[in-house]
Amino acid sequence: MGANSKSEDEWRAILSPQQFRILRRKETEAPNTGDYNHHDASGVYSCAGCGTPLYKSSTKFNSGCGWPAFFDAIPGAVSRHEDHTLFMTRTEITCTACGGHLGHVFKGEGFDTPTDERHCVNSVSLNFKGE
Repeated sequence: MGANSKSEDEWRAILSPQQFRILRRKETEAPNTGDYNHHDASGVYSCAGCGTPLYKSSTKFNSGCGWPAFFDAIPGAVSRHEDHTLFMTRTEITCTACGGHLGHVFKGEGFDTPTDERHCVNSVSLNFKGE
């Protein structure tokens, strides 16, 4: 049984209430409240749901948006889906391994990064392991 096949009750048992709301219900933490927004240590950010490595600290940048921002994910770790909530079309990003909601990705905002993308990620969706 893979990580993505856990039942709602199994996810509730292993995640905190806030992690469950964000990772499984696709909610969003309030801006400027997450532990990793101004975090700048070297290491790897992993999915808080299943532990899969998602982002390297070398791709994190300060976007000023109120959430941790990354310009690229570890190859294959993050999936993209069209999101039509809130009366707009955005690109949702999820953990490829377990389907946990991470946040959204935005393109073409003019940040001086190699990809011109901003992966806007909820801190609650992440765990960090330093080098």
